Amino acid sequence: MTISSAAPLLEMVGVSKHYMMGESRIDALKAVDVAIMPGEFVAVWGPSGSGKSTFCNLVGLLDAPSSGSVHFQGQDAALLSDDQRSGLRNRAIGFIFQGFNLIPVLSALENVMLPLQVGHAGARAAADAARKRLAEVGLASHLAHRPAKLSGGQQQRVAIARALIGSPALVVADEPTANLDSDNALKVISLMREISKSEGTAFVFSTHDERLLERVDRRIMLHDGAMTEDRRHAPAAASQWVKLC
Repeated sequence: MTISSAAPLLEMVGVSKHYMMGESRIDALKAVDVAIMPGEFVAVWGPSGSGKSTFCNLVGLLDAPSSGSVHFQGQDAALLSDDQRSGLRNRAIGFIFQGFNLIPVLSALENVMLPLQVGHAGARAAADAARKRLAEVGLASHLAHRPAKLSGGQQQRVAIARALIGSPALVVADEPTANLDSDNALKVISLMREISKSEGTAFVFSTHDERLLERVDRRIMLHDGAMTEDRRHAPAAASQWVKLC
């Protein structure tokens, strides 16, 4: 992998996040510094409770840090209003969820159309874009199927198509393979990587499955909220680890 000299797509500087549970403070993320480059395919991994979901929520601008700053496309997220952050997410960030989050009463086509319709696109334009995306993930013959008629792997492919419908710069996926068997998990990650490379879309996904890590450009390890390792796959040194602490 060639490391891009472009400006970071997203940058966290000294980002920490804590929650209060009664009188107890939970430090979910601790002083993270990281830059995500355009087109990178990044796995965030670690055991349950390591801070992966918190990391993904901050990368996707779904949450705000307790301290530190998050910049997306050069904008400080803390300076944006709720409406501005919402608009930025809808325009530039796609989301894939562990539980698929498809609407049961809608067809695959209608589920994928939905983000564009929320953004006030016309029905015909949204349907054309959704058909294209579903064809790209291998579901051109399943447009009318509702989620209950699709396998888990097919449902996650619909979710990927939905995340990509607006051609976002970044897709964030929290444990996207957790509900899939091993074969479908590898297929889904391979599909995500293929799309990332063909379209230049950055993907950041969390996982606790080490088997998926050989499929990524970069892997970030979290442990007890701290970023402990950051490994990039470069052609000259694919097996080297960068120790952060």
